[in-house]
Amino acid sequence: MKIALTELTTKDLATLVQRIISTSQSGKYPVITNDPLLRVLETSYTEYDLVYAKQIYSGKGKNVAEADSERDLAYSNLKAFLNGYRKLPSAANYQSAEDLYQVFRNYGLDLDRLSYSSQTAQMKKLIADLELPKNIEKIAALSLGTALMEMKMKHDAFESLFAEQAGANADLRLMKSASGIRKELEKNLKSYLNYVTALKDIAGWEVFYADLNELVKAAKNSTLTRLSTPSEKS
Repeated sequence: MKIALTELTTKDLATLVQRIISTSQSGKYPVITNDPLLRVLETSYTEYDLVYAKQIYSGKGKNVAEADSERDLAYSNLKAFLNGYRKLPSAANYQSAEDLYQVFRNYGLDLDRLSYSSQTAQMKKLIADLELPKNIEKIAALSLGTALMEMKMKHDAFESLFAEQAGANADLRLMKSASGIRKELEKNLKSYLNYVTALKDIAGWEVFYADLNELVKAAKNSTLTRLSTPSEKS
């Protein structure tokens, strides 16, 4: 039973191992019942099955970026309103707008251009400052309570998604790499096939060997078909 396991696609390798395990567990071959090498192969396949099709990253990056854009927009809109209003001395409560704009200035007027972590740290302080009693009064005078609440909610939504992404990515990194698990599965499969091959001439092993050999041939043929050119197929 010779086959170049490294030439099998990810899916074809999984299919071959699954079929070999299924055949071995069918109950038709008493010689392999409770065999320790079969249990090793089963464990190795279970690990491989969990990760071979997994995403390298959590897949949450797009949602995090969208949440950040919404947070940026809420921040920019409130800042722009205050910047415009404070320039109208004739308008009621323009001094409140000036004072609130100064709060924005204290934490930087370009928070929406900072990295996720830097923006989060500064916006957390900005929101806490804006929620001080003296500033809440000014916000109320300018009827900006809803705008402040929206900015805070968008910031909290981003924080939540970012934390989820960080946790998910950490979980993925803690898992063994798909390539490492594949190598281990190939090694265990090779050992199992060599083991069965070595015993093929012993009574009780002949049929089992023959059936597994057919599975290996089928896998080998799938590789040859995939690698063949269109002209060879016709």
